[in-house]
Amino acid sequence: MSAARPRRPVGGAGRPWGLWGLRGAVLAYLALMIAVPLLAVFQRGFRDGLGAFWGELSSPIAFDALKLTVLVAAVTAGINFVMGTLTAYVLARYEFPGRRFLDGLVDMPFAIPTLVTGVMLVVLYGPSSVLGGWLESRGVSVIFAKPGIVLALLFVTYPFVIRAVQPVLLAAERYEEEAAFTMGASKWTVFRHIVLPTILPAAASGALLSFARALGEFGSIVVVAGNIPRRTLTAPVHVFGEIEAHNERGASAMSVVLLALSFGLLLLVDWRQRRKVQVLRG
Repeated sequence: MSAARPRRPVGGAGRPWGLWGLRGAVLAYLALMIAVPLLAVFQRGFRDGLGAFWGELSSPIAFDALKLTVLVAAVTAGINFVMGTLTAYVLARYEFPGRRFLDGLVDMPFAIPTLVTGVMLVVLYGPSSVLGGWLESRGVSVIFAKPGIVLALLFVTYPFVIRAVQPVLLAAERYEEEAAFTMGASKWTVFRHIVLPTILPAAASGALLSFARALGEFGSIVVVAGNIPRRTLTAPVHVFGEIEAHNERGASAMSVVLLALSFGLLLLVDWRQRRKVQVLRG
């Protein structure tokens, strides 16, 4: 019998470039694209000390912009939590004409440029449009007001809760629901006591992601908000204005706060998902 061929090392073992080349390239790319820009923003924001950093944030215009941003992001996340959960339930549990089309339409905000989103809302709700003029005649301002900001954020964050909840509903076993129905429970009772506890972690994660996304939205907001200081000026648009005014320290200080909020929320979502996996494995 012929001697067996020596086995080749798996995964490039024995070749240093095989072991470290791929991960080194990935880490270098990650550092170049994310870590270095983040460090540059933090360094510029804190370069002149905490006093200067806080001074930029505590100015009335900056503080009101940050407060408005957090407020509209929270309102957006709350609405998405409710309507996104209901939409995911309808798409996952009901058959009706056009369901596939609607399911595909959910992801449309990911493909539409956010500036185009702003233009669409101005065309629909602007003072010169039929609907916008009708609302204005009744004292309801949408464009260049806070409702327009919320509508823009709802549009760009629409898929997050739906795409977080829908897979959970599709994968869930339905024997408990069927048993409850056979015992005379109503659909609302079954949803509240059986379905909702199952999808609640996914819905909360989707709402947190929509909140984080809303914090940094710029393209649609700059079109619909009017950007009036202390009224409709949001933090991302404030950052843009500070850059135009050559105030890099002010822009960096606000950017640091937005980055910290978004990164903290992403860590929270990641922790919730890891905990869910551990519970399922346990």
